[in-house]
Amino acid sequence: MHASHPHPAPDAAAPPARGRDLLRTTADHALGVLHPVVVAARGLGRLASAVRRRWARTPRERRGPVLFAVTACLLALWLTPYGPLLGAVALAGAVVWQGRDRASDAADGGPGEAERARLQTLYEALVPHLSLPGDPRPQPLYAHDGDWRRAFTDFAFTAEGRLARLRLRYPPHFGDGDPEARARLQGLLCAKAGRGREYHFAWDEELGELTLTALAPLPTGICAQRFVTAPGETVLGFTDLHTVQRTVPVVEDGGERLDVPPVVWRTGPRSTEPHLLALGHPGSGTTTLLRSVALQSLRQGEVLVVDGGGAGEYACLAGRGRVLAVESTLAGALSSLEWVVRETERRLLAANRARQTGRDVPEEICRPLWVLVDRPSVLSHLARSEGQRDPQDLLQVPLRYGRAVRVTVALADQFEGAGSLSEAVRAYTRARVVLGAATPQEVRAVLGEAPATTPPPDVPPGRGYARLGSGPVHRLQVPAAPDPYDEESAESQRRAVLELLPEPVAAAGRRPVR
Repeated sequence: MHASHPHPAPDAAAPPARGRDLLRTTADHALGVLHPVVVAARGLGRLASAVRRRWARTPRERRGPVLFAVTACLLALWLTPYGPLLGAVALAGAVVWQGRDRASDAADGGPGEAERARLQTLYEALVPHLSLPGDPRPQPLYAHDGDWRRAFTDFAFTAEGRLARLRLRYPPHFGDGDPEARARLQGLLCAKAGRGREYHFAWDEELGELTLTALAPLPTGICAQRFVTAPGETVLGFTDLHTVQRTVPVVEDGGERLDVPPVVWRTGPRSTEPHLLALGHPGSGTTTLLRSVALQSLRQGEVLVVDGGGAGEYACLAGRGRVLAVESTLAGALSSLEWVVRETERRLLAANRARQTGRDVPEEICRPLWVLVDRPSVLSHLARSEGQRDPQDLLQVPLRYGRAVRVTVALADQFEGAGSLSEAVRAYTRARVVLGAATPQEVRAVLGEAPATTPPPDVPPGRGYARLGSGPVHRLQVPAAPDPYDEESAESQRRAVLELLPEPVAAAGRRPVR
């Protein structure tokens, strides 16, 4: 026999459900009735806590004057017509504002529970770095189990809940003038704000505030092209919009038109940084930078290229119009640079005679001459091994006097050969570029100042930093200008470089260099 199980009636569970609904309705009604009381109680409690914290932070010698001032204000308010009524209204408004539901504020754009937990975690991580052992103040700015609202004055989060911006106050005893102390604090903030992004740090020593901003990656799909620039201007690359005052229209690799902020290097008689030095590790893009500079300078003047690496990276320029020579041997480099010395001196003499007689400077003197030297340390090593003159010694004349007659020198080398650079090269190249995965110490050694941004997680070719003279350090992304004869490069980028090259000229029509 099978035991029969009685089936419950269809409405057997109905009374408990109706009971729960009745209880929920009653609770909601009670909360609706008591909501103003809850808000008022919560607001009074928060106001009382704020007054107590403020009174505890007030020094003992100032408590008497503060109490006297508050009493005088209350007495004046009491004697003023409608003063008690206005005071009661103001107090009620403050109570309601303090007692508001913070969860609803989070839904309207304020910090939610997850954001508040993230801010509290970041605050607790900063306590060991910004707190002072034995601080005599009753409530220091940074303390364990402290309130992050006193330290973080502004913040913003992305749609994914990651920190996008944070402004924090730091105590006066923090050594904001010490680069190592800054680096430690910046490293901690980067780790807690989320790795895999770049951050910009703005220090305000006067107010004692530090602003952290998450930066978007720089565009890497911009190829070499005809940039909209004035005569004497060269686009080294592209940077952040908040660091420069202009933008230029460009076309990305996919055909999209953008307006991006450039790092513009100005040359000529009025330039304060007429010569350029770029350093980087192998494959960082220093040769690409010089090739991009050559393609832009061919629109305005003549170019002489000395390739110390000897890898044929500038073979696309050989035999082109307005390209005087492309030398990759020691003998050719010495001969070409000797001609540059004589040409610089000739221009100086011609310009001096024209000014003495009151005539205009000849047009050929005003035509820019660009001397691009890649890997000069290799040429110096070869010259020493063969007992010949160092090619860098021949660069002293154009480096010192070339600005007045529009002779511009741009050099590129690797960090391994930076110690072989001559004093003239170090002294007169005030436009500096660092490319590749360089450490903050290497960047500071070249640019004279550490960058205000963190390095990217993945460094693409042509990515680095630039500084013009004594200006700020910019993030930099060099436009893609590969060797058009390199079959491993993208076809669109190779085609873009070929379109910028001048037409080939016959060997008999070229200007002799030697």
